Amino acid sequence: MERLNNRGLNEMRPLDFVLDVAPHATASVLSCFGNTRVICSVTIEEDVPRWMKAQKVEGGWLTAEYAMLPYSTLDRKKRDSAAGKQDGRSVEIQRLIGRSLRAVMDLEALGARTVWVDCDVLQADGGTRTASITGAAVALAIALNRIMAKGLITTNPMRQLVSAVSVGKLAGTPLLDLCYVEDRDAEVDMNIVMTEGGQYVEVQGSGEEAVFTAEEMGQMLALASEGIAAITKAQKEAIARADQPTAADFNSLKDFFTKN
Repeated sequence: MERLNNRGLNEMRPLDFVLDVAPHATASVLSCFGNTRVICSVTIEEDVPRWMKAQKVEGGWLTAEYAMLPYSTLDRKKRDSAAGKQDGRSVEIQRLIGRSLRAVMDLEALGARTVWVDCDVLQADGGTRTASITGAAVALAIALNRIMAKGLITTNPMRQLVSAVSVGKLAGTPLLDLCYVEDRDAEVDMNIVMTEGGQYVEVQGSGEEAVFTAEEMGQMLALASEGIAAITKAQKEAIARADQPTAADFNSLKDFFTKN
């Protein structure tokens, strides 16, 4: 089958991580999976939640928030504050982001600190949760490196990178990294969260009024592993250039705001 933009069945959309787009955060990344764009910021506070103090829990905590901005979709999305309650989908996704990042963290090594992860979707074209987890992991790694450089911690609490990618079955064919149109029409939709070492953190999958076999699931998981390997490589390259901004970072940000 032919895909949009002539992508191969096992080919990711163009990946890009534009660094430090929110200068008041400890670290921030514009995570781009094709036309899906999410600002992922990490802010580290020298305090822990009240429940940790009350229960005398050692170490720190990491929590995440996720929101789709009103103009991120073709039809304006009402703000949660206007509706008077948080959208159930947003709650589910922010919990997934938090679980995914905590899975690779040594919270005791973090010390008595809280890591706030904020993921705000600027433009949605499928895979906003996967772009959020992936970009948040980059921002988290950079933020922790920065507080280590200041001598605030001596051991990096992040044991390894984590990232996520979508897979699915469309017209009977397994695909990697679905855009919105593919996701909308897919018979099967899955989101896979994995560490750089190849361990699974979470697998979310369902048939959209369809079913799938163990063989098809194996094919989709194999595609996800390929995608995670490519994502991890891009994550490491982004982390390596942190605090050394390049013309490519500036041009990527400029292109986003002038072409979208």
